[in-house]
Amino acid sequence: MDKFFIEKKIYYHDTDCGKVVYYANYLKYLEEARTEFFLSRGIELKKLAQEGILFVVAKVDIDYKVSARYQDVLRIYCEVASVKKVAIEFVNTIKRDSTVISQATVVLVCVGVDFKPRSLPEDIKQLLLS
Repeated sequence: MDKFFIEKKIYYHDTDCGKVVYYANYLKYLEEARTEFFLSRGIELKKLAQEGILFVVAKVDIDYKVSARYQDVLRIYCEVASVKKVAIEFVNTIKRDSTVISQATVVLVCVGVDFKPRSLPEDIKQLLLS
């Protein structure tokens, strides 16, 4: 199976005064890729939230390699590294053509409406690992 990715064109509002992508925007790109990844697996986060199943970011580790710039087209790759009782670890690579812009790992924790950790539903685990 090919690795999952989304494409993102960099607009002026994504950049700082030097016309390079503002560092915090990479976190938004990772979020967009994760959301689309979930949808590609048939997991609707909005529907889960209505059922009281939420996901919060517990940890982000990002390594910035090269700056992305105004009007670049990036590919944000997203894959599941591990699924545990309450947590999902994602690995991400952001590329411009073959150049690695950044690499990241993101850990999401499944919580209830009280924001206390809860077990991931078994069907969600299976969809993530499919």
